[in-house]
Amino acid sequence: MKGIIVKGVGGLYYVKAGNEVYECKARGRFRKDDIKPMVGDRVEIDINGKGEGFIKEILPRSNCMIRPAVANVDQIIVVFSVTNPDPNLLYIDKLLLMCAVNNIEAVICINKVDLDENDLCHYYGDIYAKAGYKVLFTSTKNGKGIDELENVMKDKTSALAGPSGVGKSSLLNAIQPDLNLKTGDVSVKANRGKHTTRHVELLQLKSGGYVLDTPGFGAIDLDFLTRKDVVKNYPEFKAYEGKCRFADCLHILEPGCVVKEALKEGKIGSERYNNYLRIQEEVGMAEERRYD
Repeated sequence: MKGIIVKGVGGLYYVKAGNEVYECKARGRFRKDDIKPMVGDRVEIDINGKGEGFIKEILPRSNCMIRPAVANVDQIIVVFSVTNPDPNLLYIDKLLLMCAVNNIEAVICINKVDLDENDLCHYYGDIYAKAGYKVLFTSTKNGKGIDELENVMKDKTSALAGPSGVGKSSLLNAIQPDLNLKTGDVSVKANRGKHTTRHVELLQLKSGGYVLDTPGFGAIDLDFLTRKDVVKNYPEFKAYEGKCRFADCLHILEPGCVVKEALKEGKIGSERYNNYLRIQEEVGMAEERRYD
């Protein structure tokens, strides 16, 4: 019987097959082969005469992530609020980089636009639209963009990622109120939210598809990347691939760099490029540590 893992708690995996959810254990050979089932895995299971379920095979994954431990995600909707808390664009750009590295489509969702008094949502939206991302503007207070977000998620396995307090759970509750996800307030002192989700769970949407309810993506670990990985996974650089004077151009100090020319002409956003430089510095330092 084939199904999908929708939750894993304490060594038990809950597999949805048809209209039923079966509590399953993983076969011992997975531990022997150092393979751990993940939420989102497509699996084959056996149910014995006592009604006990066992995962006998994990089907090939299209992608997987370690933090949070999830597999077969079609898209990550990167959520940040226009204010309360203020956006951290470096963190957002690191999230987008990780999406690209893991071959997962990314969509930008700018939330709490009802609080926008200075048209900042369009300023931020232009940054990411210029980079080639689909951008949504949402508010759970006035309903703006909720139908569009639901349509983007239809028939896909999606995850909402972003800093705590930006309204991820509130957005999902607005799409499907019976999810009853806990929402957290924003700490006034720290201007950041409180985590409200404790484990990874795959929730089925009535409109079609699944959404991952996760405790968050936490700190973004870039230590395993190389400088070339960063170059390859910045979408706004794709149009200039192979056009620089040097084939291994990192688009930083090299002469004859067409990316820097595009930056001067305003074809590439300075905010994204400045964060690219910061990410390259961080990745470069990690690379040097690996070879020390």
